[in-house]
Amino acid sequence: MKNHIITVGGATRDTTFFTDEGVLIDNQRDVLRQKLLAFEYGAKIKIDRFYFLFGGGAANAAVNFAVSGFKTACLARVGQDESGRAIIANLRQRGVITSLVSSEKNRETMISFILVTPGGERIIFTSRAANNDLRISRQEERILKQADWLYLASLPGDWLPAARKIFSLSGPKIAWNPGASQYQAGLKKIASFLKRTSVFCVNKDEAIELVLSDARYRGQSPAFLNNVKNLLVALKAAGPEIVLITSGQDGADVYDGHNFYHQAVFPEKKRVDITGVGDVFNSSFVAGWELSGGDIKRALYLGAKNTASKIAYFGAQNGLLDLRQIK
Repeated sequence: MKNHIITVGGATRDTTFFTDEGVLIDNQRDVLRQKLLAFEYGAKIKIDRFYFLFGGGAANAAVNFAVSGFKTACLARVGQDESGRAIIANLRQRGVITSLVSSEKNRETMISFILVTPGGERIIFTSRAANNDLRISRQEERILKQADWLYLASLPGDWLPAARKIFSLSGPKIAWNPGASQYQAGLKKIASFLKRTSVFCVNKDEAIELVLSDARYRGQSPAFLNNVKNLLVALKAAGPEIVLITSGQDGADVYDGHNFYHQAVFPEKKRVDITGVGDVFNSSFVAGWELSGGDIKRALYLGAKNTASKIAYFGAQNGLLDLRQIK
């Protein structure tokens, strides 16, 4: 069976809770931690409300692709527990093929606790659990090879063997939104993978960390590192076909080696929860690029439109638009 798109990475059960007791601190002197959210030490913090939802980079992207009509499968690991069963049922209900989601014995499902501020900003606390068991079997390799696209989210645990198998596959185009373990490994370690990547997606903070891992850019000023065009050029030189950097309220930027493209954010009718906006924007860009035959401007527009819709809803998989219907 051929799947147009297969997403690979995490699938989580999320507990999202809201509080207005945090204090946002400007920390511009630390280029890797420019904003901090603080709470009174030793205090009991009031939670206004909470929800049980679903998340994980691979699951979020898979749901988004399915909403826009792509035949989509998700390759992930969950535990043999209630949360794992709920994740699989949720994916099936949303039109995602779940034959590549396996339940691991004696393992708990990956969970996340997501703290959301009144402005919709969030901090995520994550336990990888069964997701750390992600390995690519020979049977899964054969299935992955048949896809048109592979969308890679964070690869957990001992991620290098899985990455080597995936990036050695001929045939499918690869979009990659790496997790902390990958971008913290540095550009040198992932360079061979980037040369096989069609769309490389990171946020601005991750881009800065990756660029700083290159000896040529160590010691560069904060002004240089905060210039998104400098980051795009540095990452493009590592080999991907297209580099996409998201910068929150400053929008998103793409560089294809010839032209720079910028997309501003759309005004939101309501700002409820930004959880999963990176997954939504990145997967919407890939979907838009495919639907439009490689039109980067169109793909950016669709990403921004879908993200603005999602922000008005709780959770990473709600409020998504069918990109085929957007004029």
